[in-house]
Amino acid sequence: MRLDPSILRITMVHTLKKIASLRNALISHINIKELWEVLNTEQEWIDLDTMTGLCFPESPSCDHESAVVRAFFSNRLYFKFNHDRFFPNTQDQVEQKIVQERETARRNRMIKEGGEWLKNVLTDTPSSPPENKTQIINILKSFYLFQKESKTYNLGKTMLAKAGIDPDEEIFQVLVKLGVFDKNENTDLYKYNISTSFPGNVMERATEMSDSQQEFSDSRMRKDLTGLSLMTIDGQATLDFDDAISIEDHGDHYCLGIHIVDVGHFINKGDSIDQEALVRGSSIYMPDQKIPMIPACLAENLCSLKAGQLRPAISIMVNLSKSCEVIDYEIIPSLIRVERQLTYYDVNIIAQDSKEIIILRDIAEQFRQNRMAAGAVQITLPDINVWVDENNEVTVNRVNRESPGRMLVSEIMIMANWLMAKFLAQHNAPAIYRSQTAPRERLYRGTEGSLFQNCMQRRLLSRFVLNPEPEHHSGLGLDAYVTSTSPIRKYFDLATQRQIRAVLGLEAPYTMKEIENIIQVLEQPMSCVSKLQFNRHRYWMLKYLEKRIGQKEEAVVLYKKRNTCQILISEYMIECDLPLSGGIDLKPEDLIQITIQHANARKNVLSVFMG
Repeated sequence: MRLDPSILRITMVHTLKKIASLRNALISHINIKELWEVLNTEQEWIDLDTMTGLCFPESPSCDHESAVVRAFFSNRLYFKFNHDRFFPNTQDQVEQKIVQERETARRNRMIKEGGEWLKNVLTDTPSSPPENKTQIINILKSFYLFQKESKTYNLGKTMLAKAGIDPDEEIFQVLVKLGVFDKNENTDLYKYNISTSFPGNVMERATEMSDSQQEFSDSRMRKDLTGLSLMTIDGQATLDFDDAISIEDHGDHYCLGIHIVDVGHFINKGDSIDQEALVRGSSIYMPDQKIPMIPACLAENLCSLKAGQLRPAISIMVNLSKSCEVIDYEIIPSLIRVERQLTYYDVNIIAQDSKEIIILRDIAEQFRQNRMAAGAVQITLPDINVWVDENNEVTVNRVNRESPGRMLVSEIMIMANWLMAKFLAQHNAPAIYRSQTAPRERLYRGTEGSLFQNCMQRRLLSRFVLNPEPEHHSGLGLDAYVTSTSPIRKYFDLATQRQIRAVLGLEAPYTMKEIENIIQVLEQPMSCVSKLQFNRHRYWMLKYLEKRIGQKEEAVVLYKKRNTCQILISEYMIECDLPLSGGIDLKPEDLIQITIQHANARKNVLSVFMG
């Protein structure tokens, strides 16, 4: 239909509206679904004239054609539309489109309802939650935790925009208000998929073991060492006691006993508890939470070297000269009973008076000297213990790792691990050996390094390597090394202990391939454990510093960047950036004073300025 351009504009507008109204009215006479039911088996293109004739059999006009085009343009469910041609979709295509349309409608409804609800939540406006509340919460939780890696990222982003919620600033606050998160929620547990509880079958088996009367059926293979005076030395909060020490003075030599609880006696390879321990890889220790590798009823009871309790052990009996040099050693299965449970503090108090502790310190110091002479790298940095009570009050303590108690335990456990590595190597047993090549650079020798040098030397260490065969460990100055003194807490140690048990005839050994598989399987879990412990320690340290804005502290410059310096606040052993301004020229190792300007634990932010 052509309009006369000479007619008045108002008349033209009226005419166009009339035509549009007519054509829209004609659309209501077109039943696209019925047409598709007739035509979909043909699977051929249908031109506009033919389709118009099918819709309006009696004298179709241009208005009818226009109505057909409009109808098929609006409804793409049954036919593809290409200018003036139509192609019927298949049955499967139609069904898929119906599903997609329903999903789109559901999604749009969720965005609308969810957006309105979340807006009310943020402003504390009373409102009824939508029916799909749980799904909305899961979408928001996934958005916060995984950002663009979330499968529902775009949906969450749209919903937040609808609610007027800043995805960077306000989403965590909304999740706290909804009761999804605590204000100090450890979100890394979700990111790394770490469970704080054990599966039902694991707990059932652990409880059964813990409640049963323990009889040591292999006691004939074990040496009775219950006559020795054994002590454990651990932190004040320790409940899972892996190791104990004994010392005997035989006049012309000393006999040092290092006794490791035989966890392999209780937990069999491949059973439900063992499989769960392999998934976890390690116990996780954080300021506000401990997540054990094995259930607490085992870790803190049956498998723990509790005072007065008979326990199976793997004992490393070391004969040393009066000058504290190793003469020989043997590794044996044993039965032991711990007599005393000391803390590091207890040992520090009696360090100058107890003959036993004096001998143990002499042994530890001589062993360290031997390692240093063999090229070991001694990193001496204080530990910062962060404690969180039930009211989320934070206490920070600086721990001297070189105190008598900590130093002697550290060196004696290194000795035990070295001797177990030698033992396994002599028996050609594959195990989880640790090795390390020489550092990229040596900044100091012995233990004389400054705080700055120790920090930078740690950065220059080569990464340790895990292999089923022994190699040199440069960092420790030892020809072979394993870790097997913490089988309650670390699966690597448990696996290595099982290889020692196998050499002693207590069980079948892992094959080389099985050892390689354990190393591979534990790579990711152990990485997650390391990140989780570091992040949570830093979170609570920043939480502590949030209340110390304006406080002045000493810091050491570690290295320069383009517009900032990386510094270490020595009191808390925490690193942060220091902005450079005003022409100040700082060099690595400079000691400076800084002021804490801002701290935000949730955002992992610590800002300082000089002065």
